[in-house]
Amino acid sequence: MNIIEIVFYVFALIIIVSAMGVVFSHKLMYSAFSLLFTFFGVAGIYVLLNADFLAVVQIMIYVGGILVLIIFGIMLTTKVTDVESISGSTGKLIYLSSAIVSAILFLVLVYMFNTSNWNVYTTPYRETTLDMLGNALLTKYVLTFFMAAILLLVAFIGAAFIAKKGK
Repeated sequence: MNIIEIVFYVFALIIIVSAMGVVFSHKLMYSAFSLLFTFFGVAGIYVLLNADFLAVVQIMIYVGGILVLIIFGIMLTTKVTDVESISGSTGKLIYLSSAIVSAILFLVLVYMFNTSNWNVYTTPYRETTLDMLGNALLTKYVLTFFMAAILLLVAFIGAAFIAKKGK
């Protein structure tokens, strides 16, 4: 077992434990912080796969945008009323049926994992994926890149115009 496999298992353990924290936590803020560790673990897996651009996008979009939005939503809605919890025989039936479905899904995934043909590629290590992405965007896909930039600029100007028009 080499260091890459150990780091992979550490990231996988972080992802699994923090995802269980998201699901089983009774407080929304604890779930949100567990989701933070889940997102960082997934970014770590991307780094191990030499997908550094996806790792940066994972951190910037999900941690920097989505998770901050979730935390602000939790902080701004402090008093939630009229929420009923499921209890009694209905709650037990729901928990039992979800446990059965989860166990069946787990068994199907274990079967697929054991019967799949896993090809291992020994490709040489690349420096970064940003070089290839930058060269592709500025040579082969330059028109698409500029059209996307113009579309985003128009959307930004329109949003600023609509926000200013309201005042």
